[in-house]
Amino acid sequence: MSEPLITTELVLLDADLGSTKTEVIHSMAALVAKTGRADEAGLAADALAREEKAVTGLGGGIAIPHCRSAAVHTNTLAFARLSPKVDFGAADGPADLAFMIAASEGSDDAHLTLLAMLARSLMRAEFLEGLRSATTPEQIVALVNQATAPEEKAAAPARAAAAPVAAAPVAEAPTEAKKKLIVAVTSCPTGIAHTFMAADGLEQAGRSAGIELIVEPQGSGKIEWLDPAVIARADAAIFAADVPVRERERFAGLPVIEGSVKRAINEPAKLVSEALAAADNPNARKVAGSGAAAGAAAGGGSQLSIGKRIQQALMTGVSYMIPFVAAGGLLLALGFLFGGFDIALPPGVNGARACAQLTWLSADACQAGVAAKSSIGALAIAAGWGAGLDYLGAVLFAIGGAAFGFLVPALSGYIAYALAGRPGIAPGFVGGAISVTLGAGFIGGLVTGLVAGVLALWISGFKVKRWLAGLMPVVIIPLVVTAVVGALMYFLLGQPLASLTKAMQDGLTGMSGGSAVVLGIVLGLMMCFDLGGPVNKAAYLFATAGLSAATVANFNVMAAVMAAGMVPPLAMALATVVRKKLFTEVERENGTAAWLLGASFISEGAIPFAAGDPLRVIPSMMVGGAVTGALSMAFGVGLRAPHGGIFVLFAFQPLPAAIFGFLISLVAGVLVAAAAVITMKTVWPKKEVAAVA
Repeated sequence: MSEPLITTELVLLDADLGSTKTEVIHSMAALVAKTGRADEAGLAADALAREEKAVTGLGGGIAIPHCRSAAVHTNTLAFARLSPKVDFGAADGPADLAFMIAASEGSDDAHLTLLAMLARSLMRAEFLEGLRSATTPEQIVALVNQATAPEEKAAAPARAAAAPVAAAPVAEAPTEAKKKLIVAVTSCPTGIAHTFMAADGLEQAGRSAGIELIVEPQGSGKIEWLDPAVIARADAAIFAADVPVRERERFAGLPVIEGSVKRAINEPAKLVSEALAAADNPNARKVAGSGAAAGAAAGGGSQLSIGKRIQQALMTGVSYMIPFVAAGGLLLALGFLFGGFDIALPPGVNGARACAQLTWLSADACQAGVAAKSSIGALAIAAGWGAGLDYLGAVLFAIGGAAFGFLVPALSGYIAYALAGRPGIAPGFVGGAISVTLGAGFIGGLVTGLVAGVLALWISGFKVKRWLAGLMPVVIIPLVVTAVVGALMYFLLGQPLASLTKAMQDGLTGMSGGSAVVLGIVLGLMMCFDLGGPVNKAAYLFATAGLSAATVANFNVMAAVMAAGMVPPLAMALATVVRKKLFTEVERENGTAAWLLGASFISEGAIPFAAGDPLRVIPSMMVGGAVTGALSMAFGVGLRAPHGGIFVLFAFQPLPAAIFGFLISLVAGVLVAAAAVITMKTVWPKKEVAAVA
């Protein structure tokens, strides 16, 4: 039998858990860990990382810090009635009720269903009143168990049948015909709490408005998909989603109102009212396809500014591009490891091995390869396993090159996808491929992604017959936009963007001395500013996109970016060892984990420290990152791999000097950052920091 979601050991009443949400989260993580259900440091770090994405204060004095985490062994709910109240970011003030929802990464649907039922209960006044008036932990556990107990649901209205029942009384038919039907989808990044609270809020608002409103919560567990017949007879749709709505094209042609999950929680009645108005408005925004922002980017209830939408689109493109970068770049680096760094060059060219050194290749075959300008890798593949490790290296290099070739198309395609949904993918990918062909590089990919996304989104707003609406996202929009984007690149934008890209590459290649050091400082500051956020990703994109140019200057930029990105977690790990008294027990445990994270180039390992103390931690890390970036560029350290930290030392160049230069740069930055944060915490007490914040 599975363990209960909550026990009396997981309940705290009228407890002082600190004055900040970080302290509360750490205390509640410790409470869960004490029962053996999770590892304290990992749970706290993941909950704080989730907090960075969006606040978990819901208003009405409720906070629900939550996460899915590998540190959680048993799905758990911890509860604290806080005294004093603590600010979790809600617009109406601090919270006195805090639920920590800790879900394991492998959570089964049964546990997730219980968590969803609890989240829905948080929208009900009687449940909250019970939590506030309870005098014992046993009463809290009983309330939660009652809220999550399975109950018989009333039959969902017309989920399985679209048409009215033929035998229904004639007198009732007009009443049913006049009743509006709204369908809704709710989804949040974690898919546990906000998703279901928003669903319950909308359902209650629908009942109050006297309409039929059916919600599809797209949570982490099994999704109960809306019946197509229900969607077919709906008058409008509401998308309360912070992540892309899955299979959005099912709603094609419906008037749609879009907003955040928090809006559905805080003002569900207003969303329902807007949806009803859209249903009666022939000019209302219609659903055209799938995607995070289709429809939203042009209005339709979205609360995001144009700048924010573009930023999200760019971040989406970078996020989807990184797996291609990591897989392709590391395979290229392994190819160099086994086949030598001259594997991409013809024999005897630019320092590559001469024919006499390629013992696995006959002299005639080698000379023919030189005449044909074939690379050593191509010759090794032709020779097969007779070439030994050169063959293995050549194959890995070829696979990595194929993966790396998708870098710009993936960037462009998923930028367009973020703006327009599925209709934007094809024109975005094609535009990115054309950018590569014309030499416009990643700048061209950024431009084609934005152009394709905006065009696809614009066309999706056209009013068309409902029978045609289904063809728009899968045929018409991709066809038209792909042709337009391709024509724009070939006839108008391609050459100017290629010239700009070449000028940037030439400028980067020509950097030396002071200018290279300044670039290293700037990159170091960017890598440590937001620890995996937009600024950090912009610097990383600049470095990884340049790897395809395969110049010494680009390799130097990659080395500086990776070295600087390793500084924050390593510096915080060192600081927790040198001055233990300045850090809590949880922070010291996070510091232990940060050693490996930093060594692996995972800047996010410093987020728990920065989230709890940003005014002292982030500036200190930026100083250390700037030192590392400057020294790395000054030493001329090059790196051919886009990720891996100390585990890709073989990919540095020139060997072995580059390894020493890299380690000296890294150690110097870590020492400076650790000294800076220790000094800041010593001379600037926490109370003064809180007063400034």
